This record gives sequence, C-alpha cells and structure tokens, in this order.
Amino acid sequence: MSLRLHGVGKRQPDAPECWLFEHIDLQLEAGDFVAIRGESGLGKSTLLHLIAGLERKDAGSVQLCGQDVDALNDDARTLLRRRQIGFVFQSFHLLPQLSARENIALPWRLNALPRRELRDRLEALAEQLGITQRLDALPRELSGGEQQRVAVARALIHGPALVLADEPTGSLDPERAGDVLALLGQLGTAAGAAVLMVTHSEAAAAIAQRRLEMRRDGLH
Repeated sequence: MSLRLHGVGKRQPDAPECWLFEHIDLQLEAGDFVAIRGESGLGKSTLLHLIAGLERKDAGSVQLCGQDVDALNDDARTLLRRRQIGFVFQSFHLLPQLSARENIALPWRLNALPRRELRDRLEALAEQLGITQRLDALPRELSGGEQQRVAVARALIHGPALVLADEPTGSLDPERAGDVLALLGQLGTAAGAAVLMVTHSEAAAAIAQRRLEMRRDGLH
C-alpha cells in the first residue's frame, strides 16, 4: 500500500481565483497512522474527498496503490474506493434500517467477497471493539460510542489498504473518543492498512504515530 500526494491544491468553489489549500505533499505506507490537524474551513474533509476520488483536485497528483486517482474513469474510481478504502465519519453514516451486523457487512457484500469468511471476520472485529452483544441492534438503539465502533468495524471489515477518518470523535465524549481512536489505530495498522485522520482536536491527533498541521500553503 502506498499513498502519494504531491503539490495537491484545490480552489475555493465560490471564489475560483483563491486557493482553499495548495502545495499539499504527503506520503503514507502500510501500517502508518497519520493525523492532520487544522481549524474548521481549511479543507480537511475536502482533502480526504480528493484522495478518494470523490472530488477533483485543481493542482498536483494523488496516487493510491500505484494508480493516479484522477486519471481513472468514474467506474474505476468507484471500484478503487470500494476495494481499497474504508471510511469513518463523525456522523457515523450507518443505514438506519440495517442492524449493526448488516451495516458492518455492507462493504464485504459490495465487494462480493467469500461469504464463508464473513462471519468469522465480523465476529472477531466485534469482539475486539466490544460490540458483540449489540450486533442485532438497529443504529437508533445504539449509543454514540457504539455507533462509532460499528462504523470502525465497517471501515475495516473488507481489509482496505487505506482508512480515511473524518473528525471521527466529534460526537463522542473524551473517554469514548480515546478508546475508539486507539482501537482504530491498533486494528487498522495491525491489518496492514494506513490510517489517515483529519481532526481539529489536539487530543485526538495525539494518538497518531505522526501529526501534521494543515495550513492553506501546505502541511507542516
């Protein structure tokens, strides 16, 4: 696994003569856990969207697993996201009509991976994350911390090369936030993934192996 960003920039949608950010250089390898801090409005979420091919950059290059993300067509970018990327969001984004178990299994099923392996992998993740007894619950029946743990399991279930975490602890109290982040880093890197988290929280960033500050003129 490798992620390479070189000279990446994005213009402001409502003022294209101005840069939201530019000169972003970043390199991640398998097993890395990197946190990018920065104030709101600097484009941290946008940066993750560029990496995943959900938005187009205006400068530079993004390469994931040896592929130039922007050079891929829509179908190829979708396939790259589905197979190589796991997402963890601040707002969880669990499907309300599906149980915790079904939400976690979704990436596995979308990738048409062998069904016989799903149960063991899902149950192992649930045990590590402390949600074994909650797998049949719907999202509305789960606490915020439980929902975030389900979201972490969903991001990791299919063995992605890269986990992108967008303010993953903003809805959690400090104790729960620390627990979830520690598990995200431990489980992700132990599985050989790289974990890239963006956050405004200094406490959240402190758990990462490497910490960077995002400014409009690059990462520092």
